[in-house]
Parts: sequence; C-alpha cells; structure tokens
Amino acid sequence: MSESNRKVILTGDRPTGRLHVGHYVGSLRRRVELQDSGGYDEIFIMIADAQALTDNAEHPEKVRQNILEVALDYLSVGLDPAKCHILVQSQVPALFELTCYYMNLVKVSRLKRNPTVKSEMQMRNFEESIPVGFFTYPVSQAADITAFDATTVPVGEDQIPMLEQTREIVESFNKTYGETLVMPDILLPSTAACLRLPGIDGKAKMSKSLGNCIYLSEEPEEIAKKVKMMFTDPGHLKVSDPGKLEGNTVFTYLDAFCTDEHFSLFCPDYHNLDEMKEHYQRGGLGDVKVKNLLRDVLLYTLEPIRNKRQELQKDIPAIYEILKEGTRRANEVANATLGRVKDSMRINYFTDEAFLKDQSARYS
Repeated sequence: MSESNRKVILTGDRPTGRLHVGHYVGSLRRRVELQDSGGYDEIFIMIADAQALTDNAEHPEKVRQNILEVALDYLSVGLDPAKCHILVQSQVPALFELTCYYMNLVKVSRLKRNPTVKSEMQMRNFEESIPVGFFTYPVSQAADITAFDATTVPVGEDQIPMLEQTREIVESFNKTYGETLVMPDILLPSTAACLRLPGIDGKAKMSKSLGNCIYLSEEPEEIAKKVKMMFTDPGHLKVSDPGKLEGNTVFTYLDAFCTDEHFSLFCPDYHNLDEMKEHYQRGGLGDVKVKNLLRDVLLYTLEPIRNKRQELQKDIPAIYEILKEGTRRANEVANATLGRVKDSMRINYFTDEAFLKDQSARYS
C-alpha cells in the first residue's frame, strides 16, 4: 500500500470541445481552490482523450485538436502546473493494463445498471450498437482513479454512479488479492446551483452537442447574445406579474456566479441576490433587468479568463511542454501502482525473485 496519510486528487475532462461555464462552476473553479489550498500532496488533472475516442473513434482529429483547447482552458482559469500535473490519458499505458485486469471483477449486468452509462447511451442513441469501449468506460475510469492512489475525486452530480462503481472495484480487488488499492472519496460541488448548470435553453444539461453552452473563451458579444436568449419564467409576461424562480435558468446562473460585490458594481438597487429574487417573485421586476445583471456578471467573470487564454496562445510549444511534464509524472506514479497490482495478482513473474527460486528448486 502507498502511504495512508497522502491526500491525492484525480479529476479531468474529455477533450471533445472547448470547456464551458458549466465546467467552470461544476469543477474548474473548485479545482483551483483545492490546488491553492495546500491541502493535497498531489493533484492530477487528466485530459481523457482515450475515453473521448470511445464514441469518437471515427473522428480522432476532433479529439486531437481539442487536447490543446482543454489545456488552454485549464491554464486560463488558473490551474498552475507548478501545483498540479496536467496529463494526457492515452500517453499513460499503465491505465489500459489496469483496465484490463479490473474488467475481470465487473459483471456486464452491473455495467448495464450504471445510471450514468444508461443516460449517456440514451443521449447518443446507442442500443446494441454501443461500442465496447464506451460501455466499459466506468472500468476505465476506475483505472484512472486508482492508478494515482487518488483519495479525492471532485465530480459533478451525474458522476456519482461512476465513483460508486470505482469503489466497488477497489473493494473487490482488495478482497480478492489483498489490500492494494486506495479507496477514493467523492467531492461534490459546494452549492446546489453548481451541481449541474442547465443549458441556456433550460435543458437539464449544458452540452456541447446540444449547442446550449456559453464557452469560457466566448467573445463578449456572443455572451450577451446568449444571455438574451436564455429561458426564464414563461408565465412572467408583464413586469408587474409575479415571477417564478423554479426552472428559471437566469436565476440558476445568478445563483452559481453572482456575489454581493456584483450588485454594488452592476445593480446597486439591490444589496444581494435574495433581495432581487424577492422582488421578482412579488412582481415589478422585468426579465430584461435580471438578464442584464447576469450578462454583466458573466462578462466580468470571464474577461480575465479570456485575456489569459489569449496570452497563453502566443506560445503553444510551452503548453505542450506542460502536458509532457505532467504526463511524465503520471507515468511514474501509474507504473508504481501497476507494479503493486501485478505483485498482488501474482503475475510478477520476472521480478519476483522468491518465485524464480521456488521454480528452480521445483525442477532441480
């Protein structure tokens, strides 16, 4: 076993496009806070390109191009390669060997029951045509987490079933082969508004494929246009009408982004969001004013991110050096875990000197 008092984070994203504000409030903002807290021995942040290929096998160039996009987004929000390791999944071979061994511990029926897999299959219209790689990606994710001895995995609400499956695999492996793998704990976003930010159309999930995202690198005029289109309360037809907060996407975004400071900057008629909500609910507050506040808050929040990204784009080779160094460290740690796993499984034929001696004695 590795040192029991070490605290390690593993988290990451599929490189299928630029990252959006849903990623920011759901995980990126929290990752920067955790990185800067000094409370963790190591933090590994994975660009999960191999996982992205499970449903993009015919479009590898899409995945290839978006590795850089995701890396730029990571660095622009404040992830610091001096404090965390940013790695590329496909360049860590131990992950795939671990996946192979873990597959023997998971039943097909269990994978079919995984709610995240079921919902993703429905979203992509997969039935019996589901690629095996996609179907088994909970096992691959378990390999990713355990390879780095992760004690903490910050994820969104939709990933809870994946972590539960990882914990089952860890328990099964340790029970079968002896205490080897570290049991990870889940870390959810700190507020309900950040658990799952809806799309600008009010749909349950912000998704690149649905085209209902606001990207971190979005230009100001595009942000303003998208906020103007956002879903509010369809029954709030006149300013004087009482408005509902439930299902009102604009207020969900304000919950996730807005602080009291934003009111002093952009909307001094109110001291805080609670005051604005109360006015909206009793009537007399129009959607335009609420949307204008959200627009200003998003522009204010995203401007430094966009500016930093533009600076980073001037030296692309430096970005790849960051990825290479993060991946080098990832290989170092994952290979050590793989060695422990193979020792526990008794498939360390060429490194177990006692075994070799026993075999020699057996035939002497």
